Amino acid sequence: MFSNLIEDWARGIARVVVRIFVKTPLTPNRITVIGFLLNIPVAYVLANGWFLLGGLLILFAGVFDMLDGALAKITGRASTFGAFLDSSLDRYSEVVVFLGLLLYYRNIPDADKDGGSILVYVSICGSLMISYVKARAEGLGLQCKMGLLPRPERVVLIALGTFIAAFWSPALPISLWILAVGTNLTAFQRIIYIWMQTNRENREKLQSEVEIRAENKKEARLSEGEEGEPIRKRWSFKRAND
Repeated sequence: MFSNLIEDWARGIARVVVRIFVKTPLTPNRITVIGFLLNIPVAYVLANGWFLLGGLLILFAGVFDMLDGALAKITGRASTFGAFLDSSLDRYSEVVVFLGLLLYYRNIPDADKDGGSILVYVSICGSLMISYVKARAEGLGLQCKMGLLPRPERVVLIALGTFIAAFWSPALPISLWILAVGTNLTAFQRIIYIWMQTNRENREKLQSEVEIRAENKKEARLSEGEEGEPIRKRWSFKRAND
């Protein structure tokens, strides 16, 4: 529900902004690449602890990330490779942002630097696993879009965490704790969901096979009965003549 609200809000802005790019040489794939490149300065900003600017840039890059799909839809340039490129660079964008936070924690002269670095690392692992599980499921012909922290929530959470950290420092570790736990929980949610889907499909397949076998046996018995019926009739006719 929350994910849908975030996406609807961001896509609404994107649909308005994207009209600026309709008459330019920019293609959806070029916008996808630009969206990724915008996250590189975000990493530099976060590594230096400029969280107010970092939070704003993360939100801006997140909305910009919606422009490629909106432009493709308006201009009719949607393509399979475009969807693949967008998904791939989204993963790089996430890693780059987390790299900035990792460098920040490694550079601060603070006792919590190791704890912060571990939280960032666990968050990266969880975020990538969410995407991997979804991609692997779709490769097997299954749908898997559910979960606690899909990408829109992750973008908003890290943006708010860094933005608020400019005024209240505990906001960053709190947001990282939520990300570290929430991303891995979401990955496991999806794994369990796929397990349930495949189990249901296996049960339906097994039930179908049982029904087919039963139907085949029934047809075989009927066939045997039809073949034996003339013999019984001939035998009865012979006894009657005797």
